[in-house]
Amino acid sequence: MTPEEIVVPPALVEAQVRFRGDAGRAWVDGVASTAAEFLDRWRLRRDGAPRSGMAGLILPVITEDGTPAALKLQDTDWEHPGEGLALRTWGGDGAARLLREDPPTWTLLIERLDPDRDLRSVPDESAVQIIAALLNRLHAHTAPPGIPRLADTAARMIADTPAAAALLADPAEGRLIRRWADILADVAGEAGDRLLHWDLHYENVLAGGREPWLAIDPKPLAGDPGFEICPALWNRWDDAAPEQTIRRRFDVMVEALGLDRQRAVAWTVGRTLQNSIWSVEDGDRALDPSQVTIAAAVMRG
Repeated sequence: MTPEEIVVPPALVEAQVRFRGDAGRAWVDGVASTAAEFLDRWRLRRDGAPRSGMAGLILPVITEDGTPAALKLQDTDWEHPGEGLALRTWGGDGAARLLREDPPTWTLLIERLDPDRDLRSVPDESAVQIIAALLNRLHAHTAPPGIPRLADTAARMIADTPAAAALLADPAEGRLIRRWADILADVAGEAGDRLLHWDLHYENVLAGGREPWLAIDPKPLAGDPGFEICPALWNRWDDAAPEQTIRRRFDVMVEALGLDRQRAVAWTVGRTLQNSIWSVEDGDRALDPSQVTIAAAVMRG
């Protein structure tokens, strides 16, 4: 297959250029050639139209022995290396199975799931339970060497908070994120060693043939499972308001994961802090109301 036969979805092009500028454009310009190379090298046959998320190109394929699979191509990311290592460590236990990888290019061959069936199709309460059950399985694994540490991430957030607070237009919001950083500091010294998915929200759980639901697309960290709760709170946001719904989701996750509630509150507040710092670094001068609502909801629960 030639690169010209592989069409990169426009949404992926737009996302790469928007968030990564020239580097994203350069990656998009070369990803079809990389895909063609691995289709040939691994003797894969195309089996459907390309798909994409925000950061990767996915090609449905059939392997040489007739197994349906997904070829995933993505640019390297210094903040979240190790997707292949995480999938290999889990070995299909709660997550899509890794079939093959090329670590230098981050190219992965993964068990194919159903991209048209994710947890947005499931009633909210059941979806939260499914996420918690998968996380319990993923967290049973100790993070292997080479996975970034939540301890380092938390220390960086705390150090970055004063500069971010100073850039917020409303001094009250600056004081708020300083308070969040103080809450995070109470638990940051014991950040844990579990293998975290970091981004297990409703769209990152797909229906499978081997199991009803499996996790995809980890951004692995070594740390405390309490840091995993937030994506289940801010996704499906139209279903999440008011605060009572957020607290219900939070309570379900805390109980199902067997977490200490106050530590889980602190790590969830830390996650809202992380998102807020990123927003300020991207040029925002006001906090995202959803992050403020989540932090307030779990702290009042």
